[in-house]
Amino acid sequence: MTWWAYPDNTDVKFKMSKKLIKGKIASWNQSKGFGFIMPSDGGNRIFVHIRAFTHRMQQPKVNDVVSYFISTDHHGRPCANKVSKAGVKFSKTNQENNHSRFTIGATLFLIIVVISALMENALPFALPLYLAVSLLTFMVYAMDKSAARRGTWRTPESTLHLLAIVGGWPGAIVAQQTLRHKSQKQPFRFVFWLTAVTNIGVFIWLHTPAGTTALSAVINRH
Repeated sequence: MTWWAYPDNTDVKFKMSKKLIKGKIASWNQSKGFGFIMPSDGGNRIFVHIRAFTHRMQQPKVNDVVSYFISTDHHGRPCANKVSKAGVKFSKTNQENNHSRFTIGATLFLIIVVISALMENALPFALPLYLAVSLLTFMVYAMDKSAARRGTWRTPESTLHLLAIVGGWPGAIVAQQTLRHKSQKQPFRFVFWLTAVTNIGVFIWLHTPAGTTALSAVINRH
């Protein structure tokens, strides 16, 4: 059984059939992450959410040929599950590998921060900052996912991006992969990676002579 939210944010529990069906993406809303499939053998269009795809890194497009299983929620509404594009076998291996790479990358960065903190004239506050903000970011992601399931007030995406850019992006990556939250919405992912790259860039710059001088001036001013 799989959980996700319909466009009206109503949580639904799906019971999947065993019959594999072929069809074509009839419409797709990229910003909201859902669309409809037209079955090859005719009939009504079937609702499909981005989380129903077995390879979520591949953004669905109109006219993509797909295979899927029919599911229905407790209201009897039909929907697609275990959706894959034509010629793509169902496998979680690539998806899990991508998730592992992101998590390993964040861990390696924190190791670099630890090494930096042990170096002379390094940034002594960097490691506590990254750990504290990452923990806070993980908690905010968890609360936002819980709110999405309940249909209550959501954390603004701007807040999630702000936490990421000030040092919480490692915690955000862990939350995205372990909680499966905000891990597929492409517009959000694009901005998220911009915040992560910006933060890393600032971290590197602060280790240059110009960055060290600027930081010292700010600290001495206070």
